[in-house]
Amino acid sequence: MAPYVPGADAIDCTPDKDGGVMKEILKAGEDGEGPYQSSKVFVHYVGTLAEDGSLFDSSRDRGEKFEFTLGKGEVIKAWDMGVATMKKGELARLTCKHEYAYGERGSPPKIPPESTLVFEVELFEWRGEDLSAKKDGGILRRIITQGEGYQTPNEGAKVEVKIIGRVNGVEFDNREVAFPIGEGTENNIPEGLERALERFKTKEKSLIKLQPKYGFGSAGLPEKNVPPGAELEYEVELTHFTKSKEAWEMNQEEKIEHARIYKERGTHYFKKEKYRLAVKQYKKIIDLLQYDSGLDEEKKKESFQVLLAGHLNLAQCYLNLKDNIHAKENAQKALEMDEKNVKALFRNGQALVHLDEPVEAQENFQKCLSLDPNNKAAANQLKICQAKIKENKDQEKKIYGGMFDKFAQSDAKREMNEKNRYKDAMKDENIGDWGNADADSDNKIQGLDTKSLGIEGVEMVNS
Repeated sequence: MAPYVPGADAIDCTPDKDGGVMKEILKAGEDGEGPYQSSKVFVHYVGTLAEDGSLFDSSRDRGEKFEFTLGKGEVIKAWDMGVATMKKGELARLTCKHEYAYGERGSPPKIPPESTLVFEVELFEWRGEDLSAKKDGGILRRIITQGEGYQTPNEGAKVEVKIIGRVNGVEFDNREVAFPIGEGTENNIPEGLERALERFKTKEKSLIKLQPKYGFGSAGLPEKNVPPGAELEYEVELTHFTKSKEAWEMNQEEKIEHARIYKERGTHYFKKEKYRLAVKQYKKIIDLLQYDSGLDEEKKKESFQVLLAGHLNLAQCYLNLKDNIHAKENAQKALEMDEKNVKALFRNGQALVHLDEPVEAQENFQKCLSLDPNNKAAANQLKICQAKIKENKDQEKKIYGGMFDKFAQSDAKREMNEKNRYKDAMKDENIGDWGNADADSDNKIQGLDTKSLGIEGVEMVNS
């Protein structure tokens, strides 16, 4: 069999037009855009050797579509080039020289060295690159212009971006803006866009699609005419960024200094009732100061106080956010550092009250008052705990009292049923006539034939 040669209408898919990847369209796809770099594509393929047409691989034979991320080097070069030119529903034949396939060595034993390969590929669908942590399709990226270098912004990095935001095709935002990653909501930058920017390179331009929970959620953005629950689309260009210094790049004194800055930022957001932003700042304190090795005694005390403040402030933020589990966790971390800290005891008590643990909460407020007898807030909370404990006990009595009454009634009913069944059995005509003897007759037995009961050798005595 002669080697396969592409037809005259084949399209060269290589950047240099060297004939290394030739595509023939066997069935045209749908109109519109094709897949783009970093999108996930789903295909069926049949691979044969150009030399003799022998089959070496087929997803169709396995009955399972093959998926890969376009332009990420997950497949041979020929596929990244050829599939990028296809449309949804298109069936194409790719003839791939060895330089764009498995090279000089091939892939023994099925693919000999320097083999030209032929693939029939059908493109079923493609999806944007999913940047969401849970891979739920909530943050999709389409790269329009590739970025430069390899570095990307980290948490706290200062970024400068150009953005155009649209909802239902209508533009609602068009500006240049600078902000630190993690504090974008101060500039009406949705969380999902911030998370996407952490994957951008300098000068990258991409289209970002956000599902509502990664956008402005159920609140929308009324001042910009963004309705509740809206899907958003942003065209974004990262013009410049300065990375935030990572914890491992800092010495202990630098960590303390940065932690103080985060504490001030957190307090700023707390006063503005932006508790989620405050939480982000206070959590950075914990990340920086959880270890204090290499510090002298004075610096250890300084680090200790800032870290303690971080846990205390986190506990209060979480209380305000009604996240009582994390409030309790941070209050207890503070108590591990200082068991007589009145604020930690009080906030731990508050969290326990909300978690319906009044007995444990009561202990915390009692300790508060033993350390600070004039603490009116603790005294009020103690009364609330005591009332709750009494309410719980009364409720238990009611529940269990009613339960025991039901048990007693059930037992009495069962006993009555047993007595009635016994009386009915004694009246059975196969047993004989017991008569109408009362208690005074002492259950005299008259005319009873013991054989009729199947009882033998029993001496019946009449009284």
